[in-house]
Amino acid sequence: MTVPPGDGVALVRDLIRVDSRNPSLVPDAPGELAIARRLGDILAAWGMDVQLSDAAPGRPNVVATVRGSGGGRSLMLNGHLDVVGVEGMTHAPFDADERDGSIYGRGASDMKGGVAAMCAAAAQVRGTLKGDLVIAAVVDEEWQSIGTSALLATGIRADAAIVTEPTGLRMMPAHKGFAWIQVTVRGRAAHGSRWDIGVDAIRHAGLLLAELDRIDTDELWRRSHELLGRPSMHAAFISGGIGLSTYPDRCVIQVERRTIPGESTAEVLAEMEAACARVKRQRPEFQAEVELLFSQPPSDVGLDTPIVRALAATLGEYGLSASPIGMSAWTDAALLNEAGIPAICFGPGDMGLAHAAEEYIQVTDIQRATEVLASFARRWCN
Repeated sequence: MTVPPGDGVALVRDLIRVDSRNPSLVPDAPGELAIARRLGDILAAWGMDVQLSDAAPGRPNVVATVRGSGGGRSLMLNGHLDVVGVEGMTHAPFDADERDGSIYGRGASDMKGGVAAMCAAAAQVRGTLKGDLVIAAVVDEEWQSIGTSALLATGIRADAAIVTEPTGLRMMPAHKGFAWIQVTVRGRAAHGSRWDIGVDAIRHAGLLLAELDRIDTDELWRRSHELLGRPSMHAAFISGGIGLSTYPDRCVIQVERRTIPGESTAEVLAEMEAACARVKRQRPEFQAEVELLFSQPPSDVGLDTPIVRALAATLGEYGLSASPIGMSAWTDAALLNEAGIPAICFGPGDMGLAHAAEEYIQVTDIQRATEVLASFARRWCN
């Protein structure tokens, strides 16, 4: 099926119909190979210079370039091709059915709508730019972002970037980071009657959870970011125990700590170690090991930076709100910023529909996002 050049609505239908569930999240999922090949073929047919490059075996990023005439600033438009699982969805996940002005399917909002809008905008501005426009459609954002990490490892850079995550056509220059931490609390196994020698790892884990609750309630609210508010912490998983008549020798807690700009992973780990130390002062027999499982940094672009001012001006021309707000979810913008590319989020769709049982995107949102992105590219790259 041919997708007309610059038609974001036709493109999003085409992309939704390709199952691109992330194999790191869903057993036996197909991954991004088929959708990368399909998108690469479409963008090549639209006249772009296209390359597919594996971020992992069989999981290629799509990088398409619209060459400028020279002398302008470069821009990257970034979006991810992978989607989460479809269990529990209330409609067909890959049919791209349209009703009441919306297109339904897994990834419609998160974020094939954004990918379609950025690609359509790139097609519309071909031949009008001085600076280069780079389209980066990447893999694995839903898990550990190996796509954008691999993209940056190749040396690709730009003077600024927009990540077209679903923002409801609002500008979002900042979002929180996160750290996944595992704490293994050690006890001593013994018969349930032998209180004199048994050490209850689960009860000790409960003491630590109470201390983490105190930190979240009494300390974290004192820190704040103007767009993102306070950092937070929650216990995500807990496991332990051997049997009803046995003192548990081990209890494992996994905690997610959401970080705001200015907080580092090292500080978060120190915070957890200090919490364990305080519990140990209460119970000298308390023993625990703290381990970082994975982390990603927060993202923050100043409100007075050129990209924020330029996008605000473009939004104003279309009668859209130019007031920046904070992003609720983590995105690849953090990795781009860390690499020295000022990156902010703007795109069609509703983050509240991401990963949901019912996921859809409004046709008018895709059209408007395409118009804004094309206009912004002309403003920035010229």
